[in-house]
Amino acid sequence: MENDKTINVLNPLIVINNDRIQGYETAIAETEDQDLKSAFAKFIQTSRHCRDELVDAVTKLGGKPKEGTREDGKIYRAWMDFKSLLTGKDRKTILNSCEYGEDVALNSYEKAMKDPDLSTLQKMIVS
Repeated sequence: MENDKTINVLNPLIVINNDRIQGYETAIAETEDQDLKSAFAKFIQTSRHCRDELVDAVTKLGGKPKEGTREDGKIYRAWMDFKSLLTGKDRKTILNSCEYGEDVALNSYEKAMKDPDLSTLQKMIVS
């Protein structure tokens, strides 16, 4: 199917957004700082919106949107929980963990934007 290449570019971004949602939910549980909880909740909303747009694009292409999260994302969230136990919910540690997750997401999006199989409309969704 000619849309398979495009679906294969978009589906990993759906999973990345699922990882972001889970990561920020973990971060909310790990912090006691209300300002961070509020910021993380907004990031969750943004990730859900992005995921929903990507799911819609994959569905319109006749594909099956990916569900779940990446295995290394699950391992990383477990590591966040463990570090939180050691550091006592340290603000800087939580923010550093979130920054790492954002770097992974950014790299995935940059890679997708360079893919020649995405149409202009699909690149607008990704950007």
